[in-house]
Amino acid sequence: MDFELSPDQAMIRETVREFAQKEIAPVIADYDERGAFPEEIIRKLGGLGFLGVTFPPEYGGAGLDYVSYSLVIEELAKVDGSIALTVAAHNSLSAGHIYLAGSPAQRARYLTPLARGERLGAWGLTEADSGSDAAGMKTTATRQGEHFILRGSKAFITNGSVAGTYVIMVVTDKARGAHGISAFIVERDTPGFRVGGTYKKLGVRSSDTAELVLDDARVPSRNLLGELNEGFGDALRVLDVGRIGIAAMAVGLAQGALDLSVKYAKERTAFGQPIAHFQGLQGMLADLAVEVDAARLLTWQAAYRLEMGEPVTKESAMAKLFASEVAMKTTTKAIQIHGGMGYTKELPLERHFRDAKLCEIGEGTSEIQRLVIARQILKEERTP
Repeated sequence: MDFELSPDQAMIRETVREFAQKEIAPVIADYDERGAFPEEIIRKLGGLGFLGVTFPPEYGGAGLDYVSYSLVIEELAKVDGSIALTVAAHNSLSAGHIYLAGSPAQRARYLTPLARGERLGAWGLTEADSGSDAAGMKTTATRQGEHFILRGSKAFITNGSVAGTYVIMVVTDKARGAHGISAFIVERDTPGFRVGGTYKKLGVRSSDTAELVLDDARVPSRNLLGELNEGFGDALRVLDVGRIGIAAMAVGLAQGALDLSVKYAKERTAFGQPIAHFQGLQGMLADLAVEVDAARLLTWQAAYRLEMGEPVTKESAMAKLFASEVAMKTTTKAIQIHGGMGYTKELPLERHFRDAKLCEIGEGTSEIQRLVIARQILKEERTP
């Protein structure tokens, strides 16, 4: 197995790295402080093709592989988690679901503007009373002639108030449980559909998060995404991809914090020498470096297997679980290394620390990832 990046992958990484340092780093602290959505930055990323990273050129995408996608998210997250999350949710969830389950006509009409960055996408699975138990959703859709009438609400939706195209999961046959859930493409101007309130959050504050309200929203039958009552299975496959994006985001946050810590340790002096000379701190940095690299390799493995068309349920859950916990540990230790300065807003560390927590919660908590992994390995053990 070759662990070297291809020339194209290395170029993508360098392009995103330069963009993040030039366009994001100087201004993002202000966006975070205000809790404002960085619309201009997202528009520029769309112009560079990073809102359609893995989609084929015939649908307006860049046609890149999933390892390249993980590199894009990691490099963005090194500088800011909010923008990384915005890009990841757009690519892997909303646009990703349309590419996975959409008809050629749906892909042409809805995926193309998303992949070109002409509009943002949002994905509506979670509800106020159904997070980890996603199949317990209560939003419904009933057929009425050539339309479906959607009733209910969705909570904690990334890009919720800034998107133009939404993929919404609803119950279409309550008696069938998880096998009675369908997905619909909902446009922003759909009658009966509106954005509710936005959330004030601990971290990823310049990522837009909102409630969606469907008050007898009238959606054409042609906007059914995939097969009727089979939307939940598609949603689980979408989440496999989404977890790779969150893992890459976590790796980026951890690597960004580690880089700042190494730099600080070389520059900061105590007792007449750089603190990097103290063995206790050296050991701390070494442990963090090992774990960040391990998280990255787990993420690349999942991305590579996905590119090869192999199942990644276990691998994406492993990457997301490990990388998110490494991100939380690394950002915590980085603040400790920086002492009082790390606890202030003079450095981006406290923002990385706040952003990292989301990685342990979003797209399946760490507890859910452990359940997913356990079920996969127990299933494998039963296989002759």
